Amino acid sequence: MSGDTRERLLAGAIATLRDKGIAGTSARSIAAAAGVNQALVFYHFGSVDELIIAACQSATQARVALYSDQFAEVTSLRELLTVGRSLHEVERAAGNTQVLAQVLAAAQQNAILAEAARQALNLWINEIEQTLQRILSDSPIKAALDIPGLARGLAAAFIGLELYEAADPESSEHALDALAQVAVLTEVLDDLGPVARRALRNRLRRSQAARASDQ
Repeated sequence: MSGDTRERLLAGAIATLRDKGIAGTSARSIAAAAGVNQALVFYHFGSVDELIIAACQSATQARVALYSDQFAEVTSLRELLTVGRSLHEVERAAGNTQVLAQVLAAAQQNAILAEAARQALNLWINEIEQTLQRILSDSPIKAALDIPGLARGLAAAFIGLELYEAADPESSEHALDALAQVAVLTEVLDDLGPVARRALRNRLRRSQAARASDQ
């Protein structure tokens, strides 16, 4: 029964964040969504913030696992962005991206919720980074890329588009199209002959050295 109550509270926290936003998320509203006494929030998690952290972690782990096979089948940056676009649409329709956006908004003033957002985002980032390392392993541009930074940038872009879409859906779509164009550019670079690839690597190395000397 204790495990069942805990799971109901985790689900209740996600449902409350999705339906009421962070401002409407309290021990009372979560308990109502879970169908339990609100005292159980504190018994199992100590505080509402700790419950939100656990709920975000649990929900994100489940969502990442759901898409792991799709990530594993990706063979190019274009395919990765296609998966990301599909994932974005599904998660947005289910309200899951909105949940993370709510936590991110609250994280600006709450260090505990900032940690919840960081942990949840890192689960997605780790999956994206592993995929990037694999698909770009033979690419001439890999030497010039900060792959961990790129993974974080892609994750942040898709989360940010959730907020952008509410204000300007058409421009949000254009932003996704622009990312797809970058993917096409990497394919063009990958198709270069050996001499051109060697020249590109040398140019990228010089660019990296110049950036390092400026820092």
